[in-house]
Amino acid sequence: MVASGRVETGFSSRYVVNSVVFDAPWNWFAAGWRDLVATPGLSLGYGAVFAAVSIVLANGLTFVGWESVVIALAGGFLIVGPLFAVGLYEISRRRAEGEPVSLGTILGMRVASPLQLGYMGFVLLFIFSAWLRFAFLVFAVFFGDAALPPAEQFVPELLFTPHGLGLLVAGTAVGAALALLAFAVSVVSIPLLMTHRADFLTAIFVSIQTVVKNPAPMLLWAGLIAVIMACGLALAFIGLIVAFPLAGHATWHAYRELVHVVPDA
Repeated sequence: MVASGRVETGFSSRYVVNSVVFDAPWNWFAAGWRDLVATPGLSLGYGAVFAAVSIVLANGLTFVGWESVVIALAGGFLIVGPLFAVGLYEISRRRAEGEPVSLGTILGMRVASPLQLGYMGFVLLFIFSAWLRFAFLVFAVFFGDAALPPAEQFVPELLFTPHGLGLLVAGTAVGAALALLAFAVSVVSIPLLMTHRADFLTAIFVSIQTVVKNPAPMLLWAGLIAVIMACGLALAFIGLIVAFPLAGHATWHAYRELVHVVPDA
């Protein structure tokens, strides 16, 4: 069941935000899984590149003695991840429209609003930088001027000391708030900018309207994405080979059901 209503705003009235049923996110994941199975080489290859970059970054931080930051960095992937999934959106779009799907077509894809998509990237990177700044600030509040401990000391201290538990609770709360903000502004904005000529402020507004109009389904959707990405991260980043493309393909199907763009007259 889908109900729709046009978004009448100062930005644009071209965008119709649909209301969806609570369990719609399960259908989006099912459709995303079908895309992944239909294009395993491209999808898993995309995920492998993302996983490899993540592993290199994590090992680099470990090498310089900042392995404790890996936890905050891993959480930040949920913020910037949608920006790097445009190739997966293109695979799903092409499959849905019966167009050929190959490495060449994905590498040669054209984005409808490339400059605006770049601005959207800056928005997400700003939220990501705020995420890291707050992580260090909260650490300083509970640990003072102590240096970042190695992971083998940090994790037990985080779980079994009063100041560690305080850091865990406060850090989780701040991180969740920033993650929800990033989710609200990007859940449909990036696919929209990829396929239509629009400015990033309009795309953000449509994305927020989508969340406001569908609070329960979008909360479930955010939770499902968080769980599947957390599973991928927990498996030493190797799980991202499957988790990232699955979430990317599913996001495209979410966008297609949630937003309808009225053609220009």
